[in-house]
Amino acid sequence: MNKEKKLIGTTIITAIAASLCCISPFLALIVGTTGIASTFSWIEPFRPFLIALTILALLLAWYQKIKPQKQEIDCDCKEENQTFLNSKKFLLYVTLFAGLMLAFPYYSQIFYSKTSQDKIHVKESNISEIEYNIKGMTCIGCEAHIENEVNKLDGIIVVKANHEKGNTIIKYDKTKIANNDIENAVKKTGYKIID
Repeated sequence: MNKEKKLIGTTIITAIAASLCCISPFLALIVGTTGIASTFSWIEPFRPFLIALTILALLLAWYQKIKPQKQEIDCDCKEENQTFLNSKKFLLYVTLFAGLMLAFPYYSQIFYSKTSQDKIHVKESNISEIEYNIKGMTCIGCEAHIENEVNKLDGIIVVKANHEKGNTIIKYDKTKIANNDIENAVKKTGYKIID
């Protein structure tokens, strides 16, 4: 049983660690300290290894749970009273939790409210577009975090962040908002604007 508990613990820790780069912006949003959002972005390159370790630990835990037990003595004894933490049901819950954690980057954007901009009428000559290269975005949840924060500003027409390209393109009404305000909104999320 000791091996099984270690495997379950390893599964939980590695599953959380594999998605920590995407979980931290979500937690930061809940707590209201969005500036710490990109703190764990350094973990993202290790994500494939953490996913593999999580899956391996789960497979070993399930193997330990379902492999036939050697019986040294033939008896009609009932199996020892098994606690919930040692049951297949608990291992199933751990498996489901690990799956949810590993998939978190793919559905994390649902936790960000869509800040809808009212349709604004802007003269073509007042529309400006700016592109920022951003360090620290690792998933679509990071994109949603930046888009959500920038869309709160008055005068924003469109914001499109892209974690794969590492950039954010913003169209805005230059008579209502300055570049500096937009930069501050991006920095408030915790991601860094790079030159």
